[in-house]
Amino acid sequence: MEDLLENIEEFLDSGDENIKKGRFNAAVSDYFKVIVISCDFLIYRDMKILPKNHNERFYLLRIYFKDIYTKVNQLFETYTRSYNLRLNEAEAIRLKEYAHELKKSIADKK
Repeated sequence: MEDLLENIEEFLDSGDENIKKGRFNAAVSDYFKVIVISCDFLIYRDMKILPKNHNERFYLLRIYFKDIYTKVNQLFETYTRSYNLRLNEAEAIRLKEYAHELKKSIADKK
């Protein structure tokens, strides 16, 4: 669990640095990793299961964390667009805000 929390911090820092440098695709990738790791933390904390891939993670979120699933599913579309398209600052900020929201919810429920 401690490794997950450290990874959250590392990718948050990297995302923030990438936004400052105008590397919005890289920032989106970093922030989505924060979101995924935060989801894994919540799943593990509540269910003692660590998802092996996106399919397993999304399945567990859809069944047990419906509100989170809805938001993460929307942001996943933005994240996958970063593979082929150039994203903008507003898109990176949207992922940054949700990454921080999830991080806060983890801290609040510890």
